[in-house]
Amino acid sequence: MTKTVPRRALGASGIQVPALALGSWHTYDRMDFEDAVELVGTAIERGVNLFDVGVYGFPGAQPPAITDVLFSAIIRGVGVRREDYLLSEKVWTDAYDSGFRTQLERALFRVGTEHADLVVLGDIHRDDITMHDIAQAMQELVDVGLTRAWGVNNWSAANIAELRRIAADEGLVGPVFAQLKYSVARRSIPDGAPFAKLFDDGFVFEASDCLEGGYLSGNTKPSREVGRDPGGVRAALLENLPGYVALAEELQTTPARLAIAFTLTHPANVSTLFGATKLAQLDDDLAAFDLVDRLGTDRIRSAVDPYWADRDVVDPAGP
Repeated sequence: MTKTVPRRALGASGIQVPALALGSWHTYDRMDFEDAVELVGTAIERGVNLFDVGVYGFPGAQPPAITDVLFSAIIRGVGVRREDYLLSEKVWTDAYDSGFRTQLERALFRVGTEHADLVVLGDIHRDDITMHDIAQAMQELVDVGLTRAWGVNNWSAANIAELRRIAADEGLVGPVFAQLKYSVARRSIPDGAPFAKLFDDGFVFEASDCLEGGYLSGNTKPSREVGRDPGGVRAALLENLPGYVALAEELQTTPARLAIAFTLTHPANVSTLFGATKLAQLDDDLAAFDLVDRLGTDRIRSAVDPYWADRDVVDPAGP
């Protein structure tokens, strides 16, 4: 079994990230504290030291979303030094107020640290902010030392290209990566021609939603909230799920491990973001590297091709 996950360059940022990253959405709030400390500590021992944390929810929400606050206690419980792990935080266009600094400072206060290594700017949900505004606002976060690099979440290829052009023209630090939904079932955007052009130019991505909220681990009734369904393809995914589970058995692996392994086959994917609430899940996901070594990239991609649910449904240019 892979002892330590490989590390990859995050575009031109100068940052090396592990090929797997641990997410926080609907994970730590479903675990006993001691179990969460053991899980995070084991992940770090195996080289998974990039943690994606965000303020999910809003002031006054009931029940309050506190996975990021729990992470602050968990990481203290592990006893790891701040310089020995990477923190990826999120900011949201919905809460833009002439910048993102106040929003990020609040997020960092909640996790008990003074800076992030990466910041991910969420989906665009408003049309009163220009690309120039965004480029300048993200530059401020770099200038004041709140982050080292930044990226975007589920943006279109055209908007990313425009933002990168503005940053280059004005001598600003532009986005170096995108978080993109990428799984056995949801492939159209990262595998499409518009993003291929960006990847050829050195842009990279972080695969997210790779288990489709647990469905692609073979669980037809996840106990947690599942992310949104672009293109409305989840019904097709569920219809195809028995065949996919049978395929994993035929390949002598688990559905979750096969799903993670698939994401590792994309050359522009620098890190796959996953969630785990049990050590057994972490071990299964880490074993995906061995599965790629055993079967090879071409065989994995060919084997799962029939389960590509959003093919010719979702615009590969992105939302």
